[in-house]
Amino acid sequence: MTHPCPHAKPQPPRDGPDTARGNRTWPLLALLCLAQFMLVLDVTVVNVALPSMAVDLGLGRTALTWVVTSYALCFGGLMLLGGRLADVFGARRTLLAGLALFTAASLFTGLAPNAPVLIAGRTAQGAGAALLSPAALAILTTTFEGPARHRALGVWAAIGGAGSAIGVLLGGLLTDGPGWEWIFYVNVPVGVALLVALPLLVAARPPRPARLDVPGALLATAGTGALIYGLVEAGDSGWSDVRTLLPIAAAALAYGVFAAVERAHRSPLIDLRILRRRPVVAGAYLMLVATALLISLFFLGSVYLQEVRGFSALRTGVLFLPVAVATGLGAHLGGHFVGRVGARPTGTVGLALAALGTGTLTGIGSEGNAWAAVAPGLSAAALGLGAVFVAATTTALGFIAHEEAGIASGLVNTFHEVGGSVGVAVVSTVAAAGIADGSSGAFGDAFTVCAAAAAVSAAAVLVIVPRGTARITGGPHAH
Repeated sequence: MTHPCPHAKPQPPRDGPDTARGNRTWPLLALLCLAQFMLVLDVTVVNVALPSMAVDLGLGRTALTWVVTSYALCFGGLMLLGGRLADVFGARRTLLAGLALFTAASLFTGLAPNAPVLIAGRTAQGAGAALLSPAALAILTTTFEGPARHRALGVWAAIGGAGSAIGVLLGGLLTDGPGWEWIFYVNVPVGVALLVALPLLVAARPPRPARLDVPGALLATAGTGALIYGLVEAGDSGWSDVRTLLPIAAAALAYGVFAAVERAHRSPLIDLRILRRRPVVAGAYLMLVATALLISLFFLGSVYLQEVRGFSALRTGVLFLPVAVATGLGAHLGGHFVGRVGARPTGTVGLALAALGTGTLTGIGSEGNAWAAVAPGLSAAALGLGAVFVAATTTALGFIAHEEAGIASGLVNTFHEVGGSVGVAVVSTVAAAGIADGSSGAFGDAFTVCAAAAAVSAAAVLVIVPRGTARITGGPHAH
């Protein structure tokens, strides 16, 4: 029989952090989730404030579209680069750099006197978010172990639904109260507090030498930016005008060069071989469509309610609250059904419900009870799209090998952010006349496009998504 050495240090249990470390890890989780909460909040909080921004700064339809899309574009386009920077320079350094940039950009955006400064600030916010989010998730997954990691990831995943729900209400409260500028100013004290507290809890790790694929990140972002510019320009110039076709052609060229760079680079942002995997492509497509539809509905609904129906920002935020809650409920139900019947039927039913809900808005007018005419359709669509988000993640990550999960997760997260930009660009072009003069007919046309896209995608799911149930092997979705 052996006896422990009296001078030996006690070992922590293998399934989680020791008590002393645990005293630091759960406060750290709270701070990381607060940082991520700010990023998610900025996706929806802006939509409610758009009409007030338009009045104060003289913003037209194109500028309003870029206020929404520039943030999501840089967030998604640079996210893979942000994850690689966290690997190379350390997650702590990347986290603090992203947080500092996001905080400074929030102040800059709130002080914006015109459209160019406002859009530049939103772009810088997106770049900061692209550094902060993957670094925060990396710190979370390396800090927690065993069952504690599962609990931490569950809290992290819940931040998305909470951020969307609180964002629409907070946007209305701040816009109707101190002014739209405060939807950005509110980030500043929170960001400064996090910059002081996080270094005390996050340990520094030495950087690891590696090659950075900066050209790939810039080409992917520039290509998507050119595509969105062309889609927005179509609303003013028409689909056949050279000012529409030229940026779309430039986007195609940028994507082609991006593919060539990725094949040649030793450490590419995306290993293009992953695109040969049917589940990954199907999951990325579902994520693109679901995000494009959901953010488009927030955009269209907010502008319609305030410009056509004369709602205040606060009333708009209150009406959107059940829509945001329905998204979270749909995700919860989607997680239940994906495990029982699989991603294919869950995605199909979710998109069909989105098509039906959005279809009720195609004949929307300027009279009648807005709560009865708008809220049920938007909530039904959001309920279905919440389930589609789960089906998308499960499809992309559940049918592949464990060693491919990281790159597949990064690809899906990128399509999540880019989808919102593309969706808003398309619907703002279709609804251009209504946004300009406050008429309801163009908004009905835009909702028709959304309903058609959801219906076509519901049919496509039956073809592209594999049968059966799957098991998630990768990390959680960024939102």
